[in-house]
Amino acid sequence: MIMKGVAYQHGISAGDVDIEHISDAIKQPDSFIWLGLREPNPQLLAKIQDVFGLHELAVEDAHSAHQRPKIEEYGDSLFIVLHTAILVNEGIEFGETHFFVGNHFLVTVRHGASLSHSKVRARCEALPHQMAKGPGFALYAIMDFIVDNYMPILDGLQLRFDALESAIFTHHPSRQTMEGLYELKRELIQMQGVIMPVTDICNVLMHSNEINIPMDVRLYFRDIADHITRIDRAIDGMREMLIAAMQVHLTFETVRQNEVVKRLAGWGAILAIPTMLFSLYGMNFRHMPELDWEYSYPLVVIGVLIGSLLLYWRLRRAGWL
Repeated sequence: MIMKGVAYQHGISAGDVDIEHISDAIKQPDSFIWLGLREPNPQLLAKIQDVFGLHELAVEDAHSAHQRPKIEEYGDSLFIVLHTAILVNEGIEFGETHFFVGNHFLVTVRHGASLSHSKVRARCEALPHQMAKGPGFALYAIMDFIVDNYMPILDGLQLRFDALESAIFTHHPSRQTMEGLYELKRELIQMQGVIMPVTDICNVLMHSNEINIPMDVRLYFRDIADHITRIDRAIDGMREMLIAAMQVHLTFETVRQNEVVKRLAGWGAILAIPTMLFSLYGMNFRHMPELDWEYSYPLVVIGVLIGSLLLYWRLRRAGWL
């Protein structure tokens, strides 16, 4: 459990503040509190609820950490949920970041896979004229940081797709390649489910009259929505290429099976010659002229070999063998 609270007055950091002194710090004019938590226990969340007057339903959601991306209004405060994602061993691990936003505070609660917000805080503190506009700009900075981290995920998925695509064209189709394509498709669908609600959240933050965020800060959320649109288009393009790769893989597998069938059919035709002749001699008729001729057996064997070799030569030229 990590907790870092900083008080900002006129956009400038007034120093760290612990939970016992937040009530005093938040009463200062032109100030707000930025509090960052990671997987807090219920006791700490209960203290945060009492200090900032948070709604119990929002606090309950922040504790359970299995929420869909959303934005909810509770009086004069907001509760926002965004999903985070990071690459671990070429796979995606998802987490959640919950936001409590009020007129004089911003509380972030991180669960699962997520990156530290220390760089975001440092970048914001370097812009005191923006921080002076209140917690809305800090909210934008963290949301933008989360959305920007979606792009490295797509880059990693693109590298995996390129490797699978090369395996399709340079090697024989395999079960491992098909499983890799299917797993990649599943992760792309998950990523699309993560990013799509962010556009709706940004639209609410830009246009809702009930939210106390300055108008000049609301314009920044439009930039986040534009990033989400580009990411969504990139995912759609990769999904189309992925579906095409799966179809090519299945086509190659069908062609390979046809080649196997052709080879089996060719060898079956070659074996049909001796089978036919030998079955003829197995009929055991009483009057068979060949039985009285001492060269009949070697002649039949030589005929079978010549016929089989001729058929093999013809099938070889036709590409069946």
